[in-house]
Amino acid sequence: MATVNIKPVAGALGAEIEGVNLAEELSNEAFDAVHQAFLDHHVIFFRDQHDLTPDRHKAFGRRFGTLNIHPYVSGMEGHPEIMEIIKEPEEKTNFGGGWHTDMSFLEKPAIGSILHALEVPPYGGDTLFANQIAAYEALSDGLKETLQGLTAIHSAGREYGPKGQSAMNRQSMQTREAGDAPEFEHPVVRTHPETGKKGLYVNPAFTLRFKGWTKRESRPLLNLLFEHSRQEQFTCRFRWEAGSVAFWDNRCTWHYALNDYQGHRRHMRRVTVNGDRPF
Repeated sequence: MATVNIKPVAGALGAEIEGVNLAEELSNEAFDAVHQAFLDHHVIFFRDQHDLTPDRHKAFGRRFGTLNIHPYVSGMEGHPEIMEIIKEPEEKTNFGGGWHTDMSFLEKPAIGSILHALEVPPYGGDTLFANQIAAYEALSDGLKETLQGLTAIHSAGREYGPKGQSAMNRQSMQTREAGDAPEFEHPVVRTHPETGKKGLYVNPAFTLRFKGWTKRESRPLLNLLFEHSRQEQFTCRFRWEAGSVAFWDNRCTWHYALNDYQGHRRHMRRVTVNGDRPF
């Protein structure tokens, strides 16, 4: 077996993994190394995964849990668990173009998302990631105490509603409006179920307000947390190449797909692993 090398890419989070071919079945030893790197670094990256087929993409995801079928975005033909994320050269709006955590609008949000790059622009299109455990740990003791008892309301309605960015008409992705999207309650401070570490669990895309608070009352504190959580010292940045794969932990990270490659095509495939109820 090839040696699995783990190379951190930033102080806050992120590591590149060498010596792993995701197109093949991973040995238990290799999988354990990848899983531990995922927990330690919150987002892991693989290069040169050109032979990763849709079936092998799904098989890797299933090593971590069952796979999600997105409620508002149609999946790949024959592979409903795979989301085709495509931006054509003439399109102005990208998918994921704002800080967010995938699927926090579900009762049981996703563990993580595995994104595979098939075609990338000649420049731009990087993805930013932010460590929400580090963001929480940097808060004052007083604010930590205040947040500990708070619950937030999450919904897809704003993002996938009639005026939401992710529901805008696209020629390359089939989405449907979520005007009747349900609301779910999640703790503002989430305990990671595998590491036991506490992190912030609110995000600009899907968090509407605090439970028992109005939107107006919630906005100042939410804005403070949003501004705090995306500070540079909590982030890393990934430059995509064709064949690159990123796997991020939605339980403790945000991410942001930059839209700075107008006039060029970008084609990615995403598998999302189902999770459990936050606590």
